[in-house]
Amino acid sequence: MSNKDLLANQMKLCYSSLLDYTVYTGNGVRMNIRKLVKNSSFTRIAPFALFMAFIALEEMLRNPVINKTFHFPESIAIYIYPVKALSTGLLILMLWGNYIELHFHDFRKLSSTLLSLITGIIVFILWIHLDWTWASIGTVRGYNPTLVSDYFTQYLLIVFRMFGASLIVPIMEELFWRSWLLRYLISQDFQSVKIGKFSLSSFLIGAIMFGLEHNLWLAGIMAGVCYNILLYRTRSIAQCILAHAVTNFMLGLYVLQTGRWEFW
Repeated sequence: MSNKDLLANQMKLCYSSLLDYTVYTGNGVRMNIRKLVKNSSFTRIAPFALFMAFIALEEMLRNPVINKTFHFPESIAIYIYPVKALSTGLLILMLWGNYIELHFHDFRKLSSTLLSLITGIIVFILWIHLDWTWASIGTVRGYNPTLVSDYFTQYLLIVFRMFGASLIVPIMEELFWRSWLLRYLISQDFQSVKIGKFSLSSFLIGAIMFGLEHNLWLAGIMAGVCYNILLYRTRSIAQCILAHAVTNFMLGLYVLQTGRWEFW
């Protein structure tokens, strides 16, 4: 057996051992990780939760008290994004086999795909015009790679940001918000609920919660409403991912063109 094959077998053994590890969740409850990664809710929540944990870390590093104690440079949070995007992307890949609702052949239906493209563009246009002070939560710092003096590092950070915002975030958020939450609000057995099933309560709660996830809460609610309507029209998570990706990609180009880093 070659060293390469030996290493591959060792990695498989480590992964298998990790899956067989038992997690103690409190109150005497034990859950095997192998079962956990097959849990339908967990697989749709976990990438979102991981991404949010990195955002919490970024905010912690920006905290004046912590910053004063450890003397972190202003650009420290920028370097976290590549790790955040790659970690979330890797987790999605590890759980990919669970996402049975993702049908990318839906793009063959040109009318729905065109609607998704138009929706993504409309959300982008509205987003950059809904940046009023009263419609934002907290201080909008944004992601500004020009805080780093080295030009190569700047370009690398921009590439990671575009990759994360245009690919990882749309997949991660659509799996959480429109595949899991909208259906879970209808029934805890969410997989028994068809993709795109409408209920007024899930529509409103989902859109509002999606908005409150963002600093620009009004723009976020608008986007949540538009993506929800697209879901009801196309009954496709893949089409929602496409629309979301178009919005984020165009927003990235706009930020790079105008230097309005607060939108990142």
